[in-house]
Amino acid sequence: MQKIAIVTDSNSGITQAQSKQLGVWVLPMPFYINDELFLEDITLTQEQFYDYLAQGADVKTSQPAPGDVTELWDTLLKDHDAVVHIPMSSGLSSSCQTAQILADDYDGRVQVVNNQRISVTQLQSVMDAKTMAEKGLTAAEIKEELERTKFDSDIYITVDTLKYLKKGGRLTPAAAAIGTVLNLKPVLRIKGEKLDAFSKTRGWKAAKKAMIEAVRHTMDTDFADSQGPENLYVAAAYTGDADSAQEWKGELEEAFPGYEIYMAPLSLSVACHIGPGARAVTVTKLLHIRDRR
Repeated sequence: MQKIAIVTDSNSGITQAQSKQLGVWVLPMPFYINDELFLEDITLTQEQFYDYLAQGADVKTSQPAPGDVTELWDTLLKDHDAVVHIPMSSGLSSSCQTAQILADDYDGRVQVVNNQRISVTQLQSVMDAKTMAEKGLTAAEIKEELERTKFDSDIYITVDTLKYLKKGGRLTPAAAAIGTVLNLKPVLRIKGEKLDAFSKTRGWKAAKKAMIEAVRHTMDTDFADSQGPENLYVAAAYTGDADSAQEWKGELEEAFPGYEIYMAPLSLSVACHIGPGARAVTVTKLLHIRDRR
């Protein structure tokens, strides 16, 4: 059986401390804030990030330096047979394509997974990869399985302010101004490669209802063959303050009885574009893999 190291990036929401507990490795995502380099969860905390946003700082996302990526792989391959590397969605960052190019020099010992996940859905891919490795699948088989099921996940997000969508060019200034006056809350969807508009609602109550109904619809249609908590994973996510997000988790627990709702902060790479105060819900098919040991 191969000894496999599972690598991801901090867009998964896995902290450096949690990575040690889980037995996986996490590359910190770099951010340039007012042209100064910061590394997520190394030299930049969630609280500091949102403080910079509130101050109107110039925040830019980046990707891990190629040398940092290969240095980690080289270290791991000294006492592992292979590496499974699970970066954030290729549709949201070029870090996946960069890793794929770098992996060409490793003769198959590094398998880069492009399963187009981020945040709590990316975390689920990491946990699935870890389980598959423990059950005896090879690194290549893990990559194949994660990419085969890449569309078996949905994320729905609503934002507290239109400011950051306007700043990122996703809304015109005029549309943002009208939306603010009308208290419009766009619901966004991440499925596969893109962050797209899903619907428009008036106010928080309607936005949260729309997200819950969207998840139920996905369960009844796309995932009709995988019903119940034993086959589906529902999670909550948020940007900004964790305490204020607890109410959202409670609403999801009420909406989806029997599901153990995990909640975690959304990736800072996503938060750059939507700002603090956002709420999200995800639904993901669970993988059932036969033990091959």
